[in-house]
Amino acid sequence: MATDVRLILTDIDGTILPYGQKVVGRRTLAAFHRALDAGLRIGPASGRGHQWIAPLLGGDEACCATALASNGMQVYLDGELVHEELLTQGALRRLAKAVAGIGGAGAVVFDDATPLLVQGSLDDLEACFPSYAARCRVVDDVPVASAVKANVFLDGDLAAMHELADRLASELPELAFDVPQPGWINVMTAGWGKGPAIDVLCERLGIGLDQVAVFGDGGNDVSMLEHVPLSFAVEGAAPEAKAAASRQLGRVEDEAVADAVDALVRGEMPR
Repeated sequence: MATDVRLILTDIDGTILPYGQKVVGRRTLAAFHRALDAGLRIGPASGRGHQWIAPLLGGDEACCATALASNGMQVYLDGELVHEELLTQGALRRLAKAVAGIGGAGAVVFDDATPLLVQGSLDDLEACFPSYAARCRVVDDVPVASAVKANVFLDGDLAAMHELADRLASELPELAFDVPQPGWINVMTAGWGKGPAIDVLCERLGIGLDQVAVFGDGGNDVSMLEHVPLSFAVEGAAPEAKAAASRQLGRVEDEAVADAVDALVRGEMPR
């Protein structure tokens, strides 16, 4: 089956970067460049802030010039920030208050690259995300007027996180929540996520969703896996991501996405 894909977006952690590995494999980066050389746009669609993405790609800025950062809260095209969603100070304060009554839970708001602990304890944050706890600054209030990235944490399994995300969504209708991994919840503006962010790129590029391919493995990838007809979940993906994707791929450890990208560059359907 022939394809005419013009935009390729992929999650990073667990999709092109095996857990425990610090940099995406050379074969995947080479596949990115073959796509770029063929005139396609390709880049990450990650829950990470944009400033943290390039180091995971070996410092290769070309591979993240087009990107969805912070779960699509920031949309980049050819190195330019073309869309940004903002979490207001008021909404973040209401989030901190809602989390305050939940034992072991907390919230972090990011001031650029600095995580600010606005609710909860450092010990609980360290149990959920040690690297953020190591550089976190504890604050008494939300000190920023707005932010593009915020997270809720709780040392719980996926079921517990989904339960907490649903509870917060019912209490805070101005916000949206998804669960990328145990212990961690992403916070976005209501109605937003990786799926709606793709529409921004499609409009800018003058293409349809039928000319997009996406790859993912986690709960925060569901919105784009459902949104794009040609969507792939790697082996070992979360059940909700696997159910949302239209097709399945091999293992992240085998750089399955690299092979798929090469097939798309050739105009072929990945197997």
